[in-house]
Amino acid sequence: MTDRERFIDIYTKNIKREGADKLLEYLCSDASDFFRAPASTRYHGAYEGGLLEHSLNVYDCLCDYLERDRVKQKYGMNYSPESVAIVSLLHDLCKVNFYVETTRNVKENGVWKTVPYYSIEDKLPYGHGEKSVYIVSGYMRLTRDEAFAIRYHMGFAGAESVNAIGNIGKSFEMFPLAFALSVADMEASYYIEGMPKA
Repeated sequence: MTDRERFIDIYTKNIKREGADKLLEYLCSDASDFFRAPASTRYHGAYEGGLLEHSLNVYDCLCDYLERDRVKQKYGMNYSPESVAIVSLLHDLCKVNFYVETTRNVKENGVWKTVPYYSIEDKLPYGHGEKSVYIVSGYMRLTRDEAFAIRYHMGFAGAESVNAIGNIGKSFEMFPLAFALSVADMEASYYIEGMPKA
């Protein structure tokens, strides 16, 4: 099963909400590069299909995290398969049609060489997590837990100010799914996909 097939399988088996079919139709259409897009320009998943791979990795990490006895019994985190699929598979929709293929010059062994490179061309500058919430909400309603999880999936790495740090901490307290998704996103980014060494 390809990553694309697996994504569609998880999505269609778990996400039954009104409008979900239209969102999947958009993601599969020529108007979207979701299945081809990278996950970043130079960090995790900086290659064709990286965004799809990352979304599936976050799904797997979130499912694993939520299966822990402590998480279920002590923290009381019990979310529907639909919510888990929505927040993990769709948390980075802000990256759809966000990157463009270009080239740059790098020096290798003292010789300049032109190599492929992704750059950002943001046609909807609405932030990161909030942009993903905005896009998903255009197709289907999110629960409050889901909206906050997607919005704050970057955790404290997404903090742009002291105010943002307070909002993130408060969101993690009020909406534990936000914390769980953040953990899954970091695990996928840093440990499964790996970050290049500087």
